[in-house]
Amino acid sequence: MAFEISRRRFVKTLSATTMGLGIMPSVTAGMKSSNAIKPIVGSWFEFQHHSLAEGKYWNATLASFTASQWEHKIKEIAQSGIRYLVLLNTAIRDKTFYPSKFIPGHQLACEDPLEVVLSAADKYGVKFFVSNGFYGEWTRPAFLMQDKEIEKIRLRAMNEIAEKYGHHKSFYGWYYPNETGIQGHYDDFFIRYVNHSTAEATKLTPKAKTLIAPYGTRNVKADDNYLRQLEQLDVDFIAYQDEIGVEKTKVEESAGFFESLYKLHKKAAKSKIWADVEVFQFEGQVYQSALLPAPAERVIRQLEAVSPFVEKIFIYQYTGLINAPGSKAYAGHPDSTKLYQALKKNRFLK
Repeated sequence: MAFEISRRRFVKTLSATTMGLGIMPSVTAGMKSSNAIKPIVGSWFEFQHHSLAEGKYWNATLASFTASQWEHKIKEIAQSGIRYLVLLNTAIRDKTFYPSKFIPGHQLACEDPLEVVLSAADKYGVKFFVSNGFYGEWTRPAFLMQDKEIEKIRLRAMNEIAEKYGHHKSFYGWYYPNETGIQGHYDDFFIRYVNHSTAEATKLTPKAKTLIAPYGTRNVKADDNYLRQLEQLDVDFIAYQDEIGVEKTKVEESAGFFESLYKLHKKAAKSKIWADVEVFQFEGQVYQSALLPAPAERVIRQLEAVSPFVEKIFIYQYTGLINAPGSKAYAGHPDSTKLYQALKKNRFLK
C-alpha cells in the first residue's frame, strides 16, 4: 500500500468536502504536497491508563517498568522527534504516581516515576505538561471540577508537585485533565475550573504554560458566545480532540471543524490552537475495550486534515500505541511498531 497514493486520494475527497464548508482553495492547494502536513511534535504520556479495559495491552507492563526503562522510553520518544509530552494524570483511583505526604501511592516497580521521567526529559530535551489530576473518581469530571473538597485536594497536590518537581527545566507547564464535552459552548463551571487552576499554577510556577484538550469538537457553535468564552479562558493552548478514534467524527469532516475553530481563535487572539489527533482504534466496543494502534493510512489522513488550521499537532498517544522497533522499554500492542515505522517513513516522526 502506497501512502503517497492515499494522500492524493484523500486530498480529492477533502477538497470536495471543504469547498462546501467554505475553505479557501489556497488552503487545500497547499495540502497537495506531503511537506504541507505538520509533523507530530507532542504526545500524551502516562504511567497507567485510567481505563483498565482500554489499557489492556500496556498497563501491566508499565507497572513493571524500572527507572532505567522509564528513562529509555523518554529517550526513545525524544529520538522520534517529539518535543512535548502531556502527562495524563499524577493520580488515579485515589493513589498517586509520585511519593505524596497525604495520598497513598501506587505499587509500581519504580518508586518515583515522575522524578525519573522529568530527569530524563531534562537530559533529552523534552518539555512536560504535568497533570493536576485525577484526584477523585475520574469518571465524574463535572463533579471533580465543582466539588470543593476535591478542589482542596487538587490544589494541595499541585503545591506538593511544584515543590518536589518544579525545579526541573523540563517542567514546561500544567495540563488540566478534567474535561467537559462541548455542547455548543463550554459549561461555566469548566471555565471556572480552568481559570482557578491557572491562578494556582501561576502562583506556584509563574513561567509555566497551561494546556487543555476538550472534546465535543464537532459540536462547537461558532458564534459570539463561544468567542467570548475563548476570551475568558485563561489558558495558553487548547488542543482539540479530533475524535476520530472514538468514532464521533469521520476523517473527511474534521478539516471543516478545525477550520471553524481556527477562525474563532484568530478572532479571540488569545489561546493558541493545537490538535489532539487520536491514533487509536478500539478492539471492540467503543470505550469498553482495548485500544489498538490505528492503521497508519488513517492516521496520515488525520494529520493532513488538521494541519492547515493548527499551530502544533499532538497525538493521543505514544504510550502503548507506538513503539520503536527493538525498544528497550516496549509496552503495548505488537502493531505499535508498524505505526512507528509508517510514521517515520513518511517523516511525521524522525
